[in-house]
Amino acid sequence: MLTRVRSLVLSVWRLPAAPDARPAGPLDYAFVVVAAVVAVIEVAVLRTDLPFRWLSLAGFLAWLPTLLVRRTMPLLTVSAFAAVMLALLVVTSTTAASAPGDLNTAVVALLIPYSLARWASGAGAAEGLTLFFVVASISLVSQDVSAADRIGGTAVVVAAVALGAAGRARSMLRTRQLDDVRRLERERLARDLHDTVAHHLTAIAISAQAGLAVADRQPEAAADALRRIDEEATRTLAETRKVLRMLRTDDEPRERPLDDLLGLASSGPGPTVEVAVDGDLDGLSPTAAAALQRIAQEAVANARRHARDATFVQVRVAREPDCVELVVTDDGRGSTGSGDGFGIAGMTERAALLGGRLEAGSLAPLVGWRVTARLPLEEVR
Repeated sequence: MLTRVRSLVLSVWRLPAAPDARPAGPLDYAFVVVAAVVAVIEVAVLRTDLPFRWLSLAGFLAWLPTLLVRRTMPLLTVSAFAAVMLALLVVTSTTAASAPGDLNTAVVALLIPYSLARWASGAGAAEGLTLFFVVASISLVSQDVSAADRIGGTAVVVAAVALGAAGRARSMLRTRQLDDVRRLERERLARDLHDTVAHHLTAIAISAQAGLAVADRQPEAAADALRRIDEEATRTLAETRKVLRMLRTDDEPRERPLDDLLGLASSGPGPTVEVAVDGDLDGLSPTAAAALQRIAQEAVANARRHARDATFVQVRVAREPDCVELVVTDDGRGSTGSGDGFGIAGMTERAALLGGRLEAGSLAPLVGWRVTARLPLEEVR
């Protein structure tokens, strides 16, 4: 039991800072400004009987701006908060018997324990939360409040920490799921690449065997060279098939995956799917063709699952001067990127691995959705 507890504590302590911490944006600046204005109104108009109200306001305005870095530097935020609060307690304890009153606006300080649990490293969160709880405890004890208020205040702080930890856990889970999606797409792409290599190596082996058939009429050196080509090609083909068997868990891909695009067209229950293939696509490699086919399948499936009231889905593949473009649009309401969005993540990863890019977004507010994938020709010839 003690070993498990120790292992859990160490794993939490060694947690790195959350990678999704973003710098302050316009909404963060607006929030800080609004909180400052509300605090001034509270002190000047609403709570004129608050002990040391102007001193409390000065202290609040001193640490409030550090909320702008609560995601990227949460330890700085809690340090500034602790320093200001302890300084206020020291100043007021030397001049009066009562502690400075708390502003109602100071409830925004709950963002500090939340931010520590959500974005700080494990060690930083432990140190910062300890400091915050020490300062909060001193403040609660020094003020003339009931035991129920002390218990309630502690519970609210604990709830803020729990919310931050829950948000962090959800972010970590999503990151892990996205990593799984990317790994799966890389595995699928590796299978397609292996299929392509196996196809070309088979042709090499056949060519080498044909050369051996006429080698008797040629110099001996040609026969030796052809024999080496045959042996090397056969060995490479065997190794490729071995790796392919280890990776493959589903059915073998079609010889020409783009032929299945027309099979996406349907007019039965659900939205009508129309498929159009423009230009000469026969020169595409099997890997690129498989990528376009699977992106189209995923986009159509997303439209069927998530686009409410969709009546029409259009799939268009065209060869442009510098790329092959796949566009899938629907006329439904609601985002086909709803939910966790792992389908879009997988499609994006597959396009990126081939040197292309994928874009997905709504056509108009709440109406229609478009997925556009572009693969450069130099990667797919």
